[in-house]
Amino acid sequence: MDHKKVALEVIDAVGEDNLIAAAHCATRLRLVLKDSSKINQAALDSNDDVKGTFETNGQYQIIIGPGDVNKVYAEIVQATGVKEASTDTLKEIANQGKKTNPFMALAKVLSDIFVPLIPALVAGGLLMAINNVLTSPGLFGELSVIEMFPAFQDFASIVNLLASAPFAFLPILVGYSATQRFGGNGYLGAAMAMAMVMPDLVNGYGVANAIAEGTMPYWNIFGLQVAQAGYQGSVLPVLAVAYILANLEKFFHKRIPQVLDFTFTPMLAVIITGFLTFTIVGPVMRTVSDGLTDGLVWLYSTAGAVGLGIFGTFYSSIVITGLHQSFPAIETTLLAEVAKTGGTFIFPIAAMANIAQGAATFAVFFITKDQKQKSLASSAGISAMLGITEPAIFGVNLKLKFPFVCAMIAAGVASVSIGLFHVLATALGAAGIIGFISVPPQSYVGFFVSALISFIIAFVLTYVYGKKKMVEPTEAPMTAETVQPTTVDSAVIEQVNSPVKGEAVALSTVNDPVFSSEMMGKGLAVKPAVGEIYAPVDGTLTVVYDTKHAYGIVSDEGVEILLHIGIDTVNLAGEHFTANKQNGDKVSKGDLLGTFDRQAIQEAGYDDTVMVIVTNTANYAEIVPVATDEVEVDTPILEIK
Repeated sequence: MDHKKVALEVIDAVGEDNLIAAAHCATRLRLVLKDSSKINQAALDSNDDVKGTFETNGQYQIIIGPGDVNKVYAEIVQATGVKEASTDTLKEIANQGKKTNPFMALAKVLSDIFVPLIPALVAGGLLMAINNVLTSPGLFGELSVIEMFPAFQDFASIVNLLASAPFAFLPILVGYSATQRFGGNGYLGAAMAMAMVMPDLVNGYGVANAIAEGTMPYWNIFGLQVAQAGYQGSVLPVLAVAYILANLEKFFHKRIPQVLDFTFTPMLAVIITGFLTFTIVGPVMRTVSDGLTDGLVWLYSTAGAVGLGIFGTFYSSIVITGLHQSFPAIETTLLAEVAKTGGTFIFPIAAMANIAQGAATFAVFFITKDQKQKSLASSAGISAMLGITEPAIFGVNLKLKFPFVCAMIAAGVASVSIGLFHVLATALGAAGIIGFISVPPQSYVGFFVSALISFIIAFVLTYVYGKKKMVEPTEAPMTAETVQPTTVDSAVIEQVNSPVKGEAVALSTVNDPVFSSEMMGKGLAVKPAVGEIYAPVDGTLTVVYDTKHAYGIVSDEGVEILLHIGIDTVNLAGEHFTANKQNGDKVSKGDLLGTFDRQAIQEAGYDDTVMVIVTNTANYAEIVPVATDEVEVDTPILEIK
């Protein structure tokens, strides 16, 4: 790559006078601009050295790649004299003059609390869907499966037990996650939540009846009558309790001598929080929670299909803001009281919006002649259909604008259909085409009809409009210099081992559009269990960043690999990381490259997932993931062909 040439092309595309400040991370330039509407997007899209662009949090980010981005950045600084900044400083510059949005701040907090719980809720939700298939009459005839085949009775009972557990003990999950998010000890939060669902208390689902019938038992505490009410299925009361507990814990940590702190801080924090929970906080927040649930049910009952149509139209816009991360808190409340609410309408709407975005992306795949955009559209479209839309939204649809709008229209129409069919989800799951297993069997027809409407309208609108309006970049003639070598032999050229011990997951699940959309290249991600990172191949270190959160390796076979620890961890400026190797060092498979403090990184609010990316993907016929679930550092995870 000619770094000076690329730098000048970037400057020309964004406008030298438009630059306010610049920084870079392991893979991308991060720019703060005066006016992003002045960017020559077509020039950047047609630039072979630019792997992708997107805008977020006031920053315009241009993906260049490891080993090159720092050199392009240096050329930009030299050519323009633009203000250099760390990534943290760049955030401050980007946010200057912007008022903090309390709704966005709340959404971020709820996201931090509930996103770690989603696997447990999804597992419970899908098991609940299986139980519905086994026990619901009318799905395969007049009788249910267990009535037709009694041998499945006990199997269904176990499935129901496993499905119900995450929801029956939801306060414990929320208590742990929320207390940790608020800066306290998660285990204390879990202990406090356990007290709120103790069997000695009146079950939370029966509190209203017990009060109405006059059978509620009370504690007499210094003349104060305190109801012995449980909080099964509650969310808001536990969030408030976790906040109080965490702040009490921090208060006592600062004031109790260290020799006594370990013993007395937990005890004082729990007993004070406990009294506040059952006397004031719990009853008040239960009332608020009940009011929220009743309000949503009223809105759905009153506005019906029209209300859902409006919600569905703007659902993907909500995803862009991140506010959708707060929905699990509402959905779990609706699901916890499914007898009263019938289920959640949010999940089916999300599924319709995701299918629409996927369909619009597929339409772009058939319209475009740009091979880079076509490759991205194919993988992002599949991801969106399965419920993960960030690659489709940020990588394709928003950049072109019209596919995103077409998908919004389709989602709105499909959501009206959802309302007319009265489709409600009784469990959580993947909000995409396979989301039907989270709705009752009697709603399958309504779900699939609505999904078909969403797909067809989004695809047709995008395709028809795009055929008329989409302008392709002019392709330069192919020369010996521009042709990328391609390996056509199907034999394995390189086997890449896992750099960390942990759980291998698909790259599409990573919460960063640059990685999940494969803009940087194909690969795999690993959720680490240990904070040590090892060389996955024999080769040479070409990049060891000062921040120690990323490494670039060229294998002896010429495969270029990026190891990236965490998402946005460049902001930590090297804190919680160590590096044992330097640029230019020769490494062998299994050599320790460095370490990272997983707990400290997570407590700082960052995801510590490790990405393994083949950045010269175009040079090979296939990049094949060969590992799932648990992996060791000597487990092969990728085969390069």
